[in-house]
Amino acid sequence: MATTVADEKKNLRAIMIACREALPGERAAAWSEIVQRQVIASKPYRDACAVVLYAAIGNEVSTDLLLADALASDRAVFYPSGAGRSPSGAGRRARHGVGDPATGTIVARRIRDRAELVGGTYGILEPPVSSEVLDSKSFAKVLVCVPGVAFGLEGQRLGRGGGHYDRFIGQLGGEAITVGLAFSFQLLDRIPETGLDRRLNFIVTESEVHRACEAPLLARRTRTKEVNPGGSNHGNPGIHSWWRGLLHLGNNETA
Repeated sequence: MATTVADEKKNLRAIMIACREALPGERAAAWSEIVQRQVIASKPYRDACAVVLYAAIGNEVSTDLLLADALASDRAVFYPSGAGRSPSGAGRRARHGVGDPATGTIVARRIRDRAELVGGTYGILEPPVSSEVLDSKSFAKVLVCVPGVAFGLEGQRLGRGGGHYDRFIGQLGGEAITVGLAFSFQLLDRIPETGLDRRLNFIVTESEVHRACEAPLLARRTRTKEVNPGGSNHGNPGIHSWWRGLLHLGNNETA
């Protein structure tokens, strides 16, 4: 039976989540700090009037430093409401979220203090439903920080499933800049995608600020024939040949 894009995503997602969650907490926290400082030092962040952050779960890259800096520098700060990122990635409520139950679309709402964040779906912190909703047209530049399980060099993103951020990014205006936050081992040379996936402008890791594409484009309407993380001699220091062995192992386990 031929492997589908959905199968490839599921296999890669399981591997990458397991690797990320296996990181010692101290290392994840240290790398998260470096990633955030890279973002703060970047031109897209310096130019932004408004910033969309997310509340990290597990060993996702934290955004706490970004929140503190954005509030201190009088940038408007928004968080997703109804992101639907359950720890297991399963369940109807997780897939549809509470931003828009009919479509599973994220709604970004403004906060002016960290204390405004409350436990939402699955305990993930989010703004109260009474908070102001983001209108990207009200700001000259909006920077959107996006979590993910894995990212590709051309801006591809593998999330937890459900397409919430893909729909959210698709609704943003052309002035919005999207940035994936990740550890360097999560940046692969390409990952499986469909025509509904949205690519990101930048991927920021503890090793680099990688410019991926000029706009949050729709992915090409072609599937990758192989998940190909490349070799250890690739120009990107976060890509290593042993990923191919992990992916091969995962394929055998799910056959």
